[in-house]
Amino acid sequence: MKLFIDNNLPPRLARGLAALFEGDHEVICHRDKYGDTHLLDEEWIPALGVEGDWVVLSGDLNIARRRPQRELFFRSRLVGFFPRAAVMELPLPKKTARILTVWDRMVGLTRDVRPGVFELQQRGEQFRAL
Repeated sequence: MKLFIDNNLPPRLARGLAALFEGDHEVICHRDKYGDTHLLDEEWIPALGVEGDWVVLSGDLNIARRRPQRELFFRSRLVGFFPRAAVMELPLPKKTARILTVWDRMVGLTRDVRPGVFELQQRGEQFRAL
């Protein structure tokens, strides 16, 4: 899985996951891929779509819910996971643990569904389609 973590989540999360899954999965944060430049959703979403096979982990639910961003996301053939507010409020170690708990399910879902947007819940291993 190629996982892109946007600016709404800490780069340390991406770097930690990248180290943990080195050789098995590619994980990169917005800052490491695009530098300190803050690209608009309308810039990085289609860029990832052109590269292909990217999965996005984002704290920005507007991408999944607002019509222009959602349509752009689907046109770009991306799969996105969007943590609920309760997950976003967790301290980084607990947020990371939550992501690791559902990691295998994320990997499996990205093989079966493209494009798609899913909400990462605080409990359980199921995702809610948005």
